Formats: sequence, structure tokens, C-alpha cells
Amino acid sequence: MTVRHVLTLALALLLALPAAAQPEGPLTIERQGSFFIGGREVQADALSTLPAYAPSGTITVDQVYVRYQVPPAAGGRPLGRPLVLVHGCCLTGKTWETTPDGRMGWDEYFVRRGHPTYVVDQAWRGRSAGSITGINRVRSGKAPADELPTVFSAGHEPAWAIFRFGAAYPQVFPGMRFPLEAQGEFWKQMVPDWLNSLPTPNPTVPALSELARKLDGAVLVSHSQSGIYPFQAAALDRAGIAGIVSIEPGACPAADGDMAPYKGLPVLVLWGDYVELAPRWTPRLKGCRDFAAAANAAGGKVEVAVLPEMGIKGNSHMLMQDNNSLEIADWLAGWLARTTGSGK
Repeated sequence: MTVRHVLTLALALLLALPAAAQPEGPLTIERQGSFFIGGREVQADALSTLPAYAPSGTITVDQVYVRYQVPPAAGGRPLGRPLVLVHGCCLTGKTWETTPDGRMGWDEYFVRRGHPTYVVDQAWRGRSAGSITGINRVRSGKAPADELPTVFSAGHEPAWAIFRFGAAYPQVFPGMRFPLEAQGEFWKQMVPDWLNSLPTPNPTVPALSELARKLDGAVLVSHSQSGIYPFQAAALDRAGIAGIVSIEPGACPAADGDMAPYKGLPVLVLWGDYVELAPRWTPRLKGCRDFAAAANAAGGKVEVAVLPEMGIKGNSHMLMQDNNSLEIADWLAGWLARTTGSGK
């Protein structure tokens, strides 16, 4: 039986069940908190252009903010694998929290399913601070304008097509499941993106590697822009990485690259709907299929799941916020249990 047949059967069984309801009752947490992982100190000479603040000093950059929730072990059963949830372009860890229309996000849902969750803000994003010295050096005349760092924001209209709400703003794909009635709340989640001013790999990558070692058996769950990061982290060091779930990645590893880091590692690459209608995403899905074939030929355990091919239709690029997000999370919880086992 092929991987596609296994996934199709699993999805068929899921669809035969009643739709997953939002879990009710108090959320029980054994512990929660936040910390930073990674980071380095740098000397800077353009921290401020204001007379009241010194321009020179030491700052810390490249650190990654992590907020965690750990459920209690219920009935003597071991906890599920810790999940590290990494957001995509122009967003923060808010991606995984409450949905724009107020429903439970994957962060809480997986805690209720017995998985410790670790939600991060990528380096230089959200609560993971960066450095504004590149801007201030130009403003103060210490550097020419062409040395300004590249920072961008995604407007509502182009993001509409990128996130596959429709082919172009304000068109809507038929049957599309994103809660557009709450789109105003979604647009509020978007923040400036420093990706193109950062080195490769992004500083988030070694931070994820360090976090996986700290958790000693985590599944790295990425989305879109961050989709490649868990693969890059595994290439740095497999220690502590129990699996990878890459949701609609901006890129998978090249099919002609080194497959050794992925040998025996459970990997799921998950896609929503309308990919064949989106020129931005069609070649990326093909690239992930090519990677899966090459990795599996080298002893990998890579599965590519495309939801409409298995009977689940209408999902956007933001499938963790779509109106069937908990059904998908429920299926994903089954995949995790089947392929990665329990944590400690």
C-alpha cells in the first residue's frame, strides 16, 4: 500500500466520523511560561538618533521568543511529543492561537490532546527583538541610503492571493473555508518582515535546533516561510528532533541535495486546496513531491498529504485558522501518534 493510499484511508475514516467539536470544559495546564532561545551580543553605534538616549552600546539580537504550555499527564498515560509551532511570513506566533473568528487555535487544541506546545516568534519578529542600527546609521549620515535594511509588509490585497482566499482580491474561491467574516482580525496579525535582511539560514534555524535539544524529542511544526526551517535544523543537528510537520512550505529541501539528515525521520508535508490554481504555490508542491521521492529512496519516511486529494476541500493557505481547522488538527494528532509516538 502506498503512502497516498494510507493517507487516503486515514482521511476517509476521519470523514466518516462526526465533525470535531470545539472541546469544552476547563483547560488544565501543569505549567506555562516563556523564555528565549539563542541570541548573541553585538556592539552597536547607532542605537538612537535621539539626544536623550546613547547611540552606542551592547544589544542582544537573533534570540527567539518561546511561550509554552504543558498539560498534566492524564490517567498515567505519557504526554504526546512536544510541538514547536513556527509561524510564516509577515506573522507571529499568534498564527497558532485563537482563530480570527474566536475559535480555539491549534496551540490550545494540542495541549488538550496531551501535547506540550511551544509557540515561537521568529528571530527579528514580534517579541523576538532585532536591531535598528542599519536604519539609524543611514538616518544619522553614517551610511549611504542604499545600505538601508530590506524590510517589507504584505498588503491585504496581495496577501489575499498569497493566502489563497481567492485568485485575486476580492474574488473568493468556491467553498473556501477561511472565515472571511473575521478578516479584519486576521489583517491585524500581520507585522513587518525582516527576512531579507537576515543571514541564511535564518537565525531562527539554529534556535530551533537548540530548542529541540532542550526538549529532547520535539516535533517541529512549520508554516509557509518557515516551512524549510525544520529541515535546515535537522541538517544542522538531528539531536532532539522526533519529527517534522511542514505546512504549505515556501520550499522543501532540493531533491538533488543531501538526504542523510532525513533518513528514518517522520516527516509530513501538508497542503490545503486550490494549489493548482495558484502559480505561486504549484511549483512548490511539485518540489516537495520530488523531495519526498528522493528522501524516501534514501531511507526517509516522508509523506506528502494534499487535503483535497483525500476528500477534504476548501482549505486556504491558513488551514490552521480555517473553519475545519480542528478536524485537520484531530487527523494530525493521529498522524503524530502513529509516526512519532509519545514524549517523555
